[in-house]
Amino acid sequence: MSTATAPVATTAEKRTDIRGRLQQLLAFGGLIVIVVFFAVANENFRTFSNFTAILFSTVVIGVLAVGTTFVIITGGIDLSIGTGMTLCAVMSGTFLINWNLPLGLGLVLTVLVGGLIGFVNGCSVAFLKLPPFIATLAMMLIAQGLALVISGSAPIYFSALPVFSKISTGEIIPRVPNAVLVLVVLAVLAAILLNRTLFGRYTFSIGSNEEATALSGINVRKWKVLIYTVAGLFTGIAGIMISARLGSAQPATGQGYELQAIAAVVIGGTSLTGGKGSIVGTIIGALIISVLNNGLRIMSIPQEWQNVILGLVILGAVYADMARKRTA
Repeated sequence: MSTATAPVATTAEKRTDIRGRLQQLLAFGGLIVIVVFFAVANENFRTFSNFTAILFSTVVIGVLAVGTTFVIITGGIDLSIGTGMTLCAVMSGTFLINWNLPLGLGLVLTVLVGGLIGFVNGCSVAFLKLPPFIATLAMMLIAQGLALVISGSAPIYFSALPVFSKISTGEIIPRVPNAVLVLVVLAVLAAILLNRTLFGRYTFSIGSNEEATALSGINVRKWKVLIYTVAGLFTGIAGIMISARLGSAQPATGQGYELQAIAAVVIGGTSLTGGKGSIVGTIIGALIISVLNNGLRIMSIPQEWQNVILGLVILGAVYADMARKRTA
């Protein structure tokens, strides 16, 4: 029944290839301009330790953004990744500290909790036909509540398991936190998955024209569930990374992370209407957000103005995407 899938995928690839590469170049150029501006404006910005701090601060947002890139390419959205990450962080503390499970098993179970969150989101969108915004908004509230209930509204500390923090703050490469290496590996794997596999081909195809994809014999509902589940696995990994970085699972964190992750995806050139996007662009978008936050903080710009500037950058990215579509 899937013999006609190749033309659909080929059409999606043609639509994303040239414009996608151009958007990546524009985003990368914007990143360079921002870095140069802050490096000239403040000498504290251009230190090696500060660049390392920027990379370190990019990890959690970057992991969340990489996962949600798949969802947004399909034309969907996932508002649950922030509180979902928090729930996964709490579950990592539950598995490793409260239940005293082996480290490897606890980490695997934490990632699977993230996958379960994504699976439920996918089923809500694909089978219940709920709009992705509503389905994931509901999951955002559910995850937020469960994180507070399971933890008893109290942080879970990993002081009894110091090796756990090494996942994030340790240094296999001197002066480079392990968390940065984790982000690089995940980004490479995600790029391969998106650009070199049937999974990625169908992701683009669904976002480009879901009806045509279904008519070509592809089980769109099954693939949507799988796409949201994969995105959920990244949420689980982000939960591990943030709890390892903080040395604790904080049940009240997570809100707002989904907005920054989605912003990174959009700034990197992934279209909110689906059918176009890249992992490279998403990583560039995450770096732009981190550089902006870091540079503005070093220049003592108040937090409220940092939010204003980030909002303007997002507006510009979305407008540029709409302008390209009108001229295509």
